[in-house]
Amino acid sequence: MNSKNIKCPVVLSFDIDGTSGLINMDPRTKNFPSLMSMREYGPNIAMPRILKILKKHDIKSSFYIPGFIADTHPELVKNIFYEGHEIGHHGYMHEPPATLTKQEEIDVIDKGIESIERITSQIPLGYRSPSWELSKYSIDILVNKGFVYDSSLMGDDRPYYIQSGKNKLIEIPIHWELDDHPYFNHTPYLNQRNVISNPMSVLESWQLAFEGIFEYQGSFILTLHPWIIGRPGRLKMLEKLILYIKKFDGAEFITALNLAKLFDSQIVSN
Repeated sequence: MNSKNIKCPVVLSFDIDGTSGLINMDPRTKNFPSLMSMREYGPNIAMPRILKILKKHDIKSSFYIPGFIADTHPELVKNIFYEGHEIGHHGYMHEPPATLTKQEEIDVIDKGIESIERITSQIPLGYRSPSWELSKYSIDILVNKGFVYDSSLMGDDRPYYIQSGKNKLIEIPIHWELDDHPYFNHTPYLNQRNVISNPMSVLESWQLAFEGIFEYQGSFILTLHPWIIGRPGRLKMLEKLILYIKKFDGAEFITALNLAKLFDSQIVSN
């Protein structure tokens, strides 16, 4: 990867939440087969299609996987890893850190690391907070556990450092505009009844967002959930977006970890 040729890094990131967040939020959801099947569609049906698309377009992506999903879908995690994609930490049962005590947060981080390391023989170096909210302890915990970056905050549209006392961590920023959930999520059980967006309207929104970020030489970080984006029509839209981005000289698809390393190397060299 020649950093001199990269004007706008592009990260396609996937949060493979599956059923974890629902069960963590309300254990009674396990008794709702339709709801569970909608979420299991992500790892079971959508993920093979997503991996096929990424391979077709020679793209390496970042996948954030709760430990529970890794434990219940180990072959999927192996396939992602063997395809050369990054596997990041996403809690164990998709627990938002701000809802935990410090020790509970440490225990969740450790448990998630163990699940991923057991399958890949590697510890994750990237972290994305479930529900995109850190606690006041998160930065210190992540640094102490050896993480290179976090991807949960929205303070810029390019990487930056976040700090807690003497500890600092690279932030790979995200935003709701570049997340499939606000556009497509429709879960009546949770009283989430927003009108499902037209995929072509979302494509236009993401194309415009990319054009703006490209102009400002920022980083285009797209957050996708297999149970949402993995429906056939939406996958067609995602492919259209990939082809559109590839038309721009200087746009480069990379993993979040490689983006963090690229940012760090540029800071050090300067």
